[in-house]
Order: sequence, then C-alpha cells, then structure tokens
Amino acid sequence: MKTLLIYPQFPQSFWSYDRFMEIAGLKAVIPPLGIITIAALLPSDWDLRFYDRNVACETAADWEWCDLVILSAMIVQKPDFQALIQKAVRLGKTVAVGGPYPTSVPQAALEAGAHFLILDEGEMTIPQFLEALRQGATQGIFRSIEKPDVSQSPRPRFDLLRRDAYLMMAIQFSRGCPFNCEFCDIISLYGRKPRTKEPDQALAELQTLYDLGWRGSLFIVDDNFIGNQRNVKRFLRALIPWMQQHHYPFNFITEASVNLAEDDELLQLMGEAGFYAVFLGIETPDQDSLQVTRKVQNIRNPLVEACHKINEAGLLIYAGFILGFDGERSGAGDRIQAFIEQTSIPQPMLGILQALPNTALWDRLKKEQRLIEDNSHPTGDQNTLMNFVPTRSITEIAREYVEGFWTLYEPQNYLRRCFQQCLKIRTSKSHKQAGQFSPTQSLRLVAQLIWRQGICRPEIRGQFWHQLWSILLTKPQLLSLYLGLCAAGEHFWEYRALARERITQQLGYDPLHLSMAPVPEPMLIR
Repeated sequence: MKTLLIYPQFPQSFWSYDRFMEIAGLKAVIPPLGIITIAALLPSDWDLRFYDRNVACETAADWEWCDLVILSAMIVQKPDFQALIQKAVRLGKTVAVGGPYPTSVPQAALEAGAHFLILDEGEMTIPQFLEALRQGATQGIFRSIEKPDVSQSPRPRFDLLRRDAYLMMAIQFSRGCPFNCEFCDIISLYGRKPRTKEPDQALAELQTLYDLGWRGSLFIVDDNFIGNQRNVKRFLRALIPWMQQHHYPFNFITEASVNLAEDDELLQLMGEAGFYAVFLGIETPDQDSLQVTRKVQNIRNPLVEACHKINEAGLLIYAGFILGFDGERSGAGDRIQAFIEQTSIPQPMLGILQALPNTALWDRLKKEQRLIEDNSHPTGDQNTLMNFVPTRSITEIAREYVEGFWTLYEPQNYLRRCFQQCLKIRTSKSHKQAGQFSPTQSLRLVAQLIWRQGICRPEIRGQFWHQLWSILLTKPQLLSLYLGLCAAGEHFWEYRALARERITQQLGYDPLHLSMAPVPEPMLIR
C-alpha cells in the first residue's frame, strides 16, 4: 500500500516560535511523535512517505503516487487538517484520520469527507483498521474503550524525520494523568491511570536517536511526566548511567504537575539525568479558582515556594496560566502578572479558558446551557475568546488578557525575567548541558542576537549587554540556555501584537482602549 502520512500545519501561535525558528535556521519546534508511532504500527511491506507540513509540504507527485492518505491532528490544526481531507477526497484518495482532534470531535472529520476514523489510541485501533482493509471495507470508525499497554508500543519511526529541521526531538514515557482538573481533556483521552513504558524501552528510543546523530534538546512529551512516580524513578535511575556512558548527548525538558516540588529524590534524579527545564500547569495563584477547577495539587503548598524549590534543583520553569474560571474575581490578570514577576518565569503561557469537548467542564457548562452555539468547538489557540458564557464580563477578561500579555512580553520585562530566572537556577561545577545547536547555528544565533538586541534596539541595548556579561561571569554553564531565551523574545515581541489583534478582531474593538462597544449577547446551546 502506497501511503502518504501528513501532519498538518500549525497557525502562528505561542508555541510556534516563528521568528526564533527563522533566526536559528530551523523549521519547527518538535516533531509529531504520534504519527511516526502510527507509521511503526503499519505493515512493514507498505511504502511510506511522510511530511510534516510545518517543515516541508508534500508535492503533486506525492499525491499522484499514493493510494492512502493518513492524517493526524490536534484541534489547533483544524483548518489545514480539514483542507487536506477535502483535497484527498477531490483527488480520489482514501483518507484515514486520527489523533486528539478527530478523537474528540469525530463529526468534523466525517463532514470533511474522511473515509476512516482511527480514534483513541492507535495501538488498539490501527489493527482494527488494517483488518477492515483486508476485508475490503471502504469506510469505518474504529474506537476502543480499553487503553493499550504502552510497554508494548513500537519504537517511533524517527528515521522518517528531517531531524535537522527541528529545535528538539521527542519521546514519550507515559500516558495519562492521575489528577482530575475540570478543564483538561488528557484524562478523557488517556485516562487517570498513568501507563508507562519500561526503562529499557525508553532507553532504546534514546539510543535510536543517538545512533541517528541527534544531539541536544529532547522533549519528553508526557502530559504529566511524574504521574507514576515509582516508574519514573525507575526510568531515571536507568537513564543516569546511560547519559554518563554517552557523555550527556541530550538535555531534557518535560511537563509535570507542581507537586514535583514535594519530592526531593525525584528532583535530584531529574537533575542528575540531564533535565534542564519543566513546564508546570500553574493556571492561577487564586486559591478559590484552583478549587473551582479541581486543581487540588496546586493548593497543597505555596506555589511561589514550589517554584523556588524547582529552580534550586537546577530546573528552568515554563508555566501555563488561565483567565476565565468560574467565580474569578476582577484583577485576576494583575495577580497572575505579580506571581510571574515574583517567580521570574520567563515564558508564561497566558491563555483564556476554553471548554474542550468531553471534559468535565464541557459537560457541566452544557448542562448549565452556557456553551455558545456559534463558537462551541474551541480552536485550541490561547488568544481565542471563551466558547461559553463566563461568570464575569467577557470585556474584562479580554482586557486583562491583552494587558497582561502585552506587559509580560514588553522587551525589557521579558529580558529581565530571563536573566533573573537563570540566576535562580542552581548550578554546580559538574553541571552538564548538551549543545542545543550546531556550531554554524550557534554562530548564526549569536550574530543575529547581537545585531537585533545588542545594536538595533536602543530600548534594550544596554540591558542586553549588561545581562549577557553578568551571565558570562556568574553562570557560564547557562549561557546557551540564556541566549536561547533571549532569541525566543523575538518571537514573543511579535506575537504579543498578533494576540492583541486577534482579540480585537473577535470583540470588534481594542480592549485596551477606553471607548468600548458592548459585547453582543451570545447564542447558547440549549
């Protein structure tokens, strides 16, 4: 079977790092791990061609060559995903789709013309799909309530990637999360019982990337890396000697819950294994909002102290914050800004709450008849107004979001947090940091930074040089990390204007201006 696997394009977003990618000579941040795992589940005698459209697009010759098109997408990729389905149908190709978006909203893929929906987790539903093809089926929907044992998952087809086009590579160690946050769709997609790979299995994936020549950053893309703390410690204890034997070829970033700060042993193991950063779902410093959204793990200990402890363990913190929770008090955006300044989190992802399909939040709002009819399916973009009627003014929430994002990513504020965060990270003489860029990329990045921030921007020129020399003198081990953060600023300084523009377009006016028109009454799903 001649099979064309395609990963749709992302729109410009918080995580796209567009200007940074351009400066570094790269195309995308991380590869699509899901679809290259699906590729490993397909029969070995199938002919495969793979395109990540964020790196390079398929050609007319590829479309003519293939018999089957397989697409995988997240909700934010909806426009290109649907366009690809429609193109395949026009060209007379069989189309099979999967991934988080069609799993959550299968009707959208059907309406676009997809023939096969391979939903839920591929280890369970790809065999169903293959059996249907053997029996001559021309359409079908394949689902599984049962969750697969990921210790039996195949090694992803890393060989299909144009690895030199990515900022980092990716592996997955676990699926699922033990917590029960009301807005999160991870537990509906992957369950509340974290399932993990075996340490040797994960090390084999790392060895494959090593043998393929990858060196530098590697994202362990678990939704909560520490969901199963016993198994993750087993993995880390096996990873530490592997990293030592291979002379620390990778440095790791992952996502984890804030209760990471409660486990000293886990923090120590992550540091020894080569982890340099962690993304935390902090959401808000408002305790009452955390209670409403059932984010109980963020209430047990003071959040500021947790962040300081994680920094002291040698980890840079990235974090997500949300506006729009039920019962949220005015000024939530100001309190988030104050928390971010207190903790010096350099790249806070500030977003407006969206009700995702099949979450507890979606179900509750539907019962309360608060979902907005013409906007019920969210875009997955952080700067999209909520798809439900909030308990306080949409205008107020939008103003706090735009004001917060605009202020947080003002160049001087951003560079100051990058500097202060690096100063907070504890380092030692044995601190290891794998090279994130090739020598050519590093030279290009430094030259671009000096030109853009050290020469062309008078408002930050002095700050840039002062902070750079301070890092060189006090934290030289973090120089590469610090320069990467500075370079990312070029993306965020552009993106903050886009975020403001998008909110203005949705509201019909700029929420930061005093002359505000009233918000039209939304249509509700009854």
